[in-house]
Amino acid sequence: MPNKKHLADLIVTALSKQLQQAIDAAKEAHAAAVDDQSIAETQYDTLAIEASYLAEGQSKRVMEFQHAIKAYKALELIEFNSDSAIVLGSLVQLSTDSETNHWFFIGPAAGGFRCQVEQQNITVITPKSPMGIALIGKQQDDDIEVMLGNNKLEDYIARCK
Repeated sequence: MPNKKHLADLIVTALSKQLQQAIDAAKEAHAAAVDDQSIAETQYDTLAIEASYLAEGQSKRVMEFQHAIKAYKALELIEFNSDSAIVLGSLVQLSTDSETNHWFFIGPAAGGFRCQVEQQNITVITPKSPMGIALIGKQQDDDIEVMLGNNKLEDYIARCK
């Protein structure tokens, strides 16, 4: 079974790299927004406006990454037993994923992030995702049913950690 502390550290490292890329992109977008070349030459020239929108969007991405990193650093990783309910910080394996060594990690952010820890494939989901909603509060051996797009997934929880 994957080590949750190692997994959380791996996610923070990946988020930190994405944060730095977002900071660099925000700096570039801000520089483009205030550059002399961006000054409107006609009333139809929208380059400066577009650059300022881009700078604002990049700044929001920076804040989102900062909040995600902070949430992971504050995440309490508790050990579960077979009677524990699935909560934020749980690692969950469905029965159909047993053969492929695939686990879902319920994290506070970074939904969709994928990695491999100790030869186990991990996908991060958030509690607000369809899969997260289906899993939160359930226990090992409980059945789940979730709509993923047009497909209905019916399975049971094989293991939790």
